[in-house]
Amino acid sequence: MSGDHGNGSHRHDESSASLRARALESLLIEKGLTSSDIVDTVISAYEQDVGPRNGAKVVARAWVDPAFKARLLADGSKAVEELGFGGALIAVVENTPTVHNLVVCTLCSCYPSALLGLPPTWYKSFAYRSRAVIEPRAVLREFGLELDESVEVRVWDSSSELRYLVLPERPAGTERLSEDELAELVTRDTMIGVAKVQSPVLAR
Repeated sequence: MSGDHGNGSHRHDESSASLRARALESLLIEKGLTSSDIVDTVISAYEQDVGPRNGAKVVARAWVDPAFKARLLADGSKAVEELGFGGALIAVVENTPTVHNLVVCTLCSCYPSALLGLPPTWYKSFAYRSRAVIEPRAVLREFGLELDESVEVRVWDSSSELRYLVLPERPAGTERLSEDELAELVTRDTMIGVAKVQSPVLAR
């Protein structure tokens, strides 16, 4: 496995900010000012749509600008600052026809939130954190991604010091799309590595 780290690089305890947020959420629900369904809907939107837009812009820029792509792979943290996304301590790993990358955080749930928003529930689960390392191909199949046996699967373990982001392959049939249109094809799951970017026809 790539990107191993020790126990000391993770924060296991729930932060005070997270505890306050949960307490506030419970109070608002108790007083009838909101509902758990509304909270879940907002969180889901941020996880899957709003949050990952920053990362999608980074990916799209790398697809259309070879010089930026080279800088991104050499120093991800510095490169994303060019697009205004500071504070993202990341290393970017590139998917190719022969190599597929998968990101996990085995000891907790470190995640490039500046680029991907909130981590999905499954990313934080013990099942994903343990099985992604032991049997990554089986995990990918459960997400609907079947890779040829000739494709090497590399698993990257994020930490609080360094989080990983997958640069997915650009799909065929996108040669005439603008950078903004390309960004619309990129999802959170493709930047974690549990999915591939669909071609424009399949994405509809």
